Amino acid sequence: MSDYDNAIFRLATAQGAEPEDYTGEDGLLYCGSCRQPKEAYFAEGKTLFGRDRHPKECDCQRKHREMLEATDREQKHREEVERLKRKGFTDPAMKKWTFENDNGKCPQMGMAHSYVELWEQMKDENHGLILWGKVGTGKSYFAGCIANALMEREVSVCMTNFAAILNDLAASYKDRNEYIARLCSFSLLILDDFGMERGTEYGLEQVYNVIDSRYRSGKPLIVTTNLTLEELQNPEDTAHARIYDRLTEMCRPVCFTGENFRKATAQAKMERLKTLLNRKESL
Repeated sequence: MSDYDNAIFRLATAQGAEPEDYTGEDGLLYCGSCRQPKEAYFAEGKTLFGRDRHPKECDCQRKHREMLEATDREQKHREEVERLKRKGFTDPAMKKWTFENDNGKCPQMGMAHSYVELWEQMKDENHGLILWGKVGTGKSYFAGCIANALMEREVSVCMTNFAAILNDLAASYKDRNEYIARLCSFSLLILDDFGMERGTEYGLEQVYNVIDSRYRSGKPLIVTTNLTLEELQNPEDTAHARIYDRLTEMCRPVCFTGENFRKATAQAKMERLKTLLNRKESL
């Protein structure tokens, strides 16, 4: 917008003078609070609608406008983040898998922070992860933290599992290619509990199609699995071999060595219940 067009806009949107405003020695209107001019003369004696001056933001008006703009940006940002989470998580509980809610017991969590901090490089160089280890060691939570943190930066992430994918594919026989293409459209795809799906010929073929399509998309993939690295490197047959080969080519293995959080949580809950029940009996 040119200075002249901007002047027209300011004239059209000008607000009236406040009671504390005053006219300066230069004949312009000044703000009674910040003492800055709320008007400016047109350059080179120009006039507009018979006026030789146009409205100008004083410091008070500028700060108020910037505050409104910041509020509007924040609202739009929160709406976009919420949209990404509705679209990207198959389970609403995943929204709570965040760095802020982390209990600090996962030894590998620092790597999740680094992955988010270096996201642009991870994306450009297509760096994926295979999170493997025993049940309950925090692999899914680790992946969820990455997903939530990236969504907060308005990065599109899908966190799902092959049980859900295979159900969706079975329900949309004619649109399988479109469905897989949509999975590959996300900047980051996270496949949780890999290896728990049915090992049928159909199932394995669809698993390969998804992983191979993701491979060809050139976008990063994160996989969580209870399979061992040895099992991934020594598949039982050709069908599994071509899947695992793709995965190990795309993703760096990360071993989770922490305690079984779920077991510890269940034990703590049991102890809490016993305490409450014993207290009730003693009353």
